[in-house]
Formats: sequence, structure tokens, C-alpha cells
Amino acid sequence: MGHKMKTKHNHTGKTLGPQAARLVATLHERGRRVFTLSEVTEILGRNGPSARSFLRKLVNRGVATRLRPGLFSLVPFELGREREYLGNPYVVARELMQGKPYYLSHASAMDLHGMVTQPQLVVSVTSPQPMRGRTILGTEFRFVRCRPAHFFGTVERWVDKQERVVVSDLEHTVLDGLKQPAYCGGFTEVARGFWMRRGEVDVRRLVDYALRLDIGAVIRRLGYLLEVAGVEAPAQIGRLRGRLTAGYLPLDPLLPPEGKCLARWRLRLNVSPEEMQAIAGT
Repeated sequence: MGHKMKTKHNHTGKTLGPQAARLVATLHERGRRVFTLSEVTEILGRNGPSARSFLRKLVNRGVATRLRPGLFSLVPFELGREREYLGNPYVVARELMQGKPYYLSHASAMDLHGMVTQPQLVVSVTSPQPMRGRTILGTEFRFVRCRPAHFFGTVERWVDKQERVVVSDLEHTVLDGLKQPAYCGGFTEVARGFWMRRGEVDVRRLVDYALRLDIGAVIRRLGYLLEVAGVEAPAQIGRLRGRLTAGYLPLDPLLPPEGKCLARWRLRLNVSPEEMQAIAGT
């Protein structure tokens, strides 16, 4: 670069030297508000130790936040000398995967699809790759391992003007919730989310996915949910009934195994019919 970059000032008192200004400008141009140590070495042409020491200074001056070793987020100028800035947690989840296959799932996917009414404090990520959970700046990142054959039914979603993430589609989101209600706040939260978006759910695709997953609990819970929600799809419900296996399973695995047994879906109804009707009434 032939021309000299001027030192950049702003109203919060943060001052960027020429190198820092160049780094910030380049990251903004690339739409990279969460970035890695290797990107800094590439942009500034510095080696590892030099880039690490440079980043330490940026963190101390509130220009960037260290999320974990080698991963950082740019602090927006308007936040001043804020040291702890996570940014969009769904973008951070994507970066934690370091290019491995993933999708945002369970309550996080429900949030992105407008299926929840409460703010989400845990970010759920599903991947065929094993990953250890971690908490960063008070946000918990939970990684759920799935079988490679169950890694399907994903879409890309914009989470802001610059950033896209991979998330389970509406149908797979419902099924992940039925498979592991614990990661969504229980069966009733999944049912409520389904009810909120029932007009947009493709029932044939939902049943196709359920039969492809081939999990007895999911098939049972889905059949019951479709009937309770008053979905008129006898052929699709018949496909689910044709795949029932022996034995009874709880409607909600988080609750005590009590309540009536429903032979039609081989379920123990440990969520009261009144509670299910209340969801349908909201």
C-alpha cells in the first residue's frame, strides 16, 4: 500500500493507528465482524506471535473482544471501550464450527423461524462432528451430535444485513424438537411453536422427514401433534400409523411417566389434554 492511512478517531475516544484502521476497514469490507487470528496475519502480513500481540492491544483498547483462542469479534464504535462484546450469537456459533458441517437447531432454530415467545439464552447447534459445549460471555453454546444420515433439511437464513447462517428448515426444526424436547423447553413448547407456524408447514415434507429419521418416538409424537392441531391430512397421518412399533413411549420425556395410554399412537399422555387444548387456543 503506497499511501499512508491516517489515524482514525471517533467520539468515543477510541483511536486506531494505521494498522488497526486497515484491519478494521478490511474486515468491514469482507463483512467479517467475527474473525480469526489467521485472517489478521493475512490482512496485515504479520507472523503469528506479532499478530497475537497486536490483537492483545486491540482487545485492551476495546476495539475487539476475544471469544476464545484465535477467535475475536469487532466491537462497534458506538459501544466505546466495551471489553465484552459477543455480537450475534448465531454468527459466533457458525465461526466456532470452523467450517465443519452444522445447522442451528432446536430452540435456536425455533427462534429464527419465529416459533418462540421468550428470548433464548442457549444457542443449540447440531453437527455430525463431536464438539464440546462452552459458555462465552454468558451465552451457552450447546452442540448436539447427530448421525450423518440425519443431517438434512437445512436452509440458509440472513440474521442481519451482512451475515448468513445455516439453520434447520421449518419441518426439520419441528422434528428435532419432537426428538429432543429437552432442548426446546419440553413437548408443549414444540407444540406451541408448531401451532404458531402451522400454516407454513409442509405436512408431506414433515412426514417424509419423520419416516426418513425412522425414530419411533418422533413418529408417535408427530402423529399425535398433527391430530391434536386439527391438521386435515389423513393420508399423511396414515403413513405415520403404518410405521408404529411395539411398546409405549411418553409424550414428553421430561415429565413423569404418568397419564393415560393412547393406543392409537402408543403414547403415554403425560401432558394433559387441557394443556394441549390451551396451546391450540392461543
